[in-house]
Amino acid sequence: MPTESGSCSTARQAKQKRKSHSLSIRRTNSSEQERTGLPRDMLEGQDSKLPSSVRSTLLELFGQIEREFENLYIENLELRREIETLNDRLAAEGQAIDGAELSKGQLKTKASHSTSQLSQKLKTTYKASTSKIVSSFKTTTSRAVCQLVKEYIGHRDGIWDVSVARTQPVVLGTASADHTALLWSIETGRSLAKYTGHVGSVNSIKFHPSEQLALTASGDQTAHVWRYAVQLPTPQPAADTSQQLCGEDEVECSDKDEPDADADASSDCPTIRAPLTSLKSHQGVVIAADWLVGGKQAVTASWDRTANLYDVETSELVHSLTGHDQELTHCCTHPTQRLVVTSSRDTTFRLWDFRDPSIHSVNVFQGHTDTVTSAVFTVGDNVVSGSDDRTVKVWDLKNMRSPIATIRTDSAINRINVCVGQKIIALPHDNRQVRLFDMSGVRLARLPRSSRQGHRRMVCGSAWSEDHPVCNLFTCGFDRQAIGWNINIPALLQEK
Repeated sequence: MPTESGSCSTARQAKQKRKSHSLSIRRTNSSEQERTGLPRDMLEGQDSKLPSSVRSTLLELFGQIEREFENLYIENLELRREIETLNDRLAAEGQAIDGAELSKGQLKTKASHSTSQLSQKLKTTYKASTSKIVSSFKTTTSRAVCQLVKEYIGHRDGIWDVSVARTQPVVLGTASADHTALLWSIETGRSLAKYTGHVGSVNSIKFHPSEQLALTASGDQTAHVWRYAVQLPTPQPAADTSQQLCGEDEVECSDKDEPDADADASSDCPTIRAPLTSLKSHQGVVIAADWLVGGKQAVTASWDRTANLYDVETSELVHSLTGHDQELTHCCTHPTQRLVVTSSRDTTFRLWDFRDPSIHSVNVFQGHTDTVTSAVFTVGDNVVSGSDDRTVKVWDLKNMRSPIATIRTDSAINRINVCVGQKIIALPHDNRQVRLFDMSGVRLARLPRSSRQGHRRMVCGSAWSEDHPVCNLFTCGFDRQAIGWNINIPALLQEK
């Protein structure tokens, strides 16, 4: 049997590589080829080592992807043409739209009421229709400096929630699946007290607005109110850590560097074993709890599909909030008004209004396609919701029909938290990342994560501390640690 020489074999391999490269270029530019009349059969006739059935499937899938992007591109062009047409009409009456936002210049003439309605409708329609394209490609425009300051290690299982005390002394609280809650010195990272009154996973922790009281929710179907008294240790000189710019190219790391559970930093701290008050009436896991403004009442959210409002002093059930179709995932109270928001696996979150004692109204927000993992109040009349559908939405309580901003991410989102003063949203993700966005949906930063710093498993929660001079953001995760960060966002970005 004849054999090929070495030079012929090399030439044949080079030719095959050129054919393969040519095929990839043709496939990338398939839309151009179709418009110039290049038949599909010529592409399918190229040499390939893939089985014909696999190759046919790939060609069909790439074609579907191409058609989808083409449809989105055409839709975007049509919307922009419509904006230009309507913009000309509105400009004659003193109002114009530039992209998705109203002009910031002074209006030369007063627009009529109908014109204002039209411009608002156009603004909302444009944002909603183009968010599929625009939101995913917003780039990080800040030079934010995110520096890891302190790690809080002592739990023996994952940490579900983190919170910062609102009264002096300012301490950090963590709630863990190891059935305990710990209080920490923010400056030294030492545990100051351990609460062991629950017999199930501790799922959330919140501090009283004016007293040294903590409220914890647990898998044992109860919520506990307990008092703490701690003395802060003298801070030690902090280790010199270099600042790190937040970017999108940090090194990935494995789980092998998790904190050692045997190094139990909480073993020698005082233990609180019994609550002042136990709130009981749920028939399932209590997943979250929070204080109402004033601190005399508390609300709990449970997997039994209800939220309960309690009088803390008497432990009496005041109201049982029903209406969700599936398990609740979170609850949050307004800092200054008697408002409660509950989120659920039924893809909705509900706003409960207790400002009028005789009327307890409820509003249902429908905008997500998967479990709403949390919904929190911000400054003014806004609510921010996060979901397993990988989106975060900002809502105006005065207009519940559609969100005023949508953030699209690459991973499910857990318990979000908003820095009220700077209007920054912290998004903890299933994929171990923590990203920061502003209220309009612009990405500001991603917290650094490498083999030596950052979370090594799912990040479960976050909490801002606007008054602390060093650590102003805390995160916790299923790697059994909480982390304190110093976030420095240029002031220019906050002038919005």
